[in-house]
Amino acid sequence: MYPRLACTLACAIAAVISQIGDLAASAIKRNHDIKDYGNLIPGHGGILDRFDSMLFTAPAIFFALLFLP
Repeated sequence: MYPRLACTLACAIAAVISQIGDLAASAIKRNHDIKDYGNLIPGHGGILDRFDSMLFTAPAIFFALLFLP
């Protein structure tokens, strides 16, 4: 497979998976009646809100790049 095509597929997968990760973290917060994950960054939902999509995206990209080429 061409490197440019593999990168394009990995980026497309990351775009979809990151949205799923963000929605999953929001669903967890909603189910437990939590407004923010922390107080370190006031008004932004805490540190975990900055990285919640990465929790899903990083493993997905790792395995996509492992199996795509």
